[in-house]
Amino acid sequence: MNEFLSWILDLVQSVDPVLRTALAGVAIMLETSVLVGLVVPGDTVVIVASTGVDSPVQFVSLIVVVVVGALIGESIGFALGRYFGPWIRDSRLGRRIGQRQWQRAENYLDRRGGIAVFISRFLPVLHSLIPLTVGMSTMSYRKFISWTVPACIIWSITYVSVGSAAAGTYRELADRLHYAGYLFVGIIAVFLLLVFVAKKLLSRSQERHMDRSGGGDANTSDDD
Repeated sequence: MNEFLSWILDLVQSVDPVLRTALAGVAIMLETSVLVGLVVPGDTVVIVASTGVDSPVQFVSLIVVVVVGALIGESIGFALGRYFGPWIRDSRLGRRIGQRQWQRAENYLDRRGGIAVFISRFLPVLHSLIPLTVGMSTMSYRKFISWTVPACIIWSITYVSVGSAAAGTYRELADRLHYAGYLFVGIIAVFLLLVFVAKKLLSRSQERHMDRSGGGDANTSDDD
């Protein structure tokens, strides 16, 4: 296990740091733009890239690039929603998402406003639909970006920290513990399990809010 894992981590680390960081930024940009997040595993790319981090500069650079990539992707989604939203919704891919999902996203946004934007970054499906839905709504880009910036920062710091910490811990213990590889896998597995459970619980909570909302009562308490 140690030899195999060391080979993988060394392979990731052998990639030029600038290229590795750029790829992570592009992947997360694609994930958060128009519906691509349903098929492009941006979070997986970020985790893999973070295992190659070996200096504070690389750590901070990866976080910054991932945040910027996420914001660019969400801004693209917002712009496409504003100018092409109805066409995208009625397209073949939009129909595959299902009108119920689109309607629930609209109801959720109407009911919870900016909070919906913040929470959606941590939820499957919604993190791709909400930017488009916001673009089709009356919410301003300024308000949208003010809610999504902190969400992207928290998300990026969490993923990069876990990936780099797990890899760093493994490298420190690999020569002393024959089961260090299992510790690395265990850390990543526990993190992904916690993320999965948290997303499920959060999704169910938000689904209840969306199902209760009638789509006509906008939440104005967080307009500013």
